[in-house]
Amino acid sequence: MQHDEFIGQVQARARLDSRGAAEAATRASLETLAERIPPSLAANLAAQLPREIGEHLLRVAAAPDLPATGIRMSRSEFFDRVAQRSGADTPKAVHEARCVVEVTGEATVGGLTGKIRDSLDDELAEVLFAGSSGTAGA
Repeated sequence: MQHDEFIGQVQARARLDSRGAAEAATRASLETLAERIPPSLAANLAAQLPREIGEHLLRVAAAPDLPATGIRMSRSEFFDRVAQRSGADTPKAVHEARCVVEVTGEATVGGLTGKIRDSLDDELAEVLFAGSSGTAGA
């Protein structure tokens, strides 16, 4: 999947009014995900995404103070961080993050999103992997 297609899919699924909003949602979701998952997993994910999108993961995963297992955070803390980064309210940030993860899953191969899901707490994974039309809320 190419960058423009990825962002277009996020924009359509999250029902965002601009590509800029889709870019912001993608950046916020992936930067927060990179904080939460092991850096090696973030690097593997970045390698399968378009370069411009993968950079959001690498920028955070390369931080020297990030633990090898990622930062532990509750479901609400995860989505609060996404909301703060994107400038959206929390319910909107939850939906946008779910859309980003859904498109990310379609853009990658080899069960990578399954490994990401396995690295998350069940409570967070349930919401984050609910998809663009899922019903799980924050």
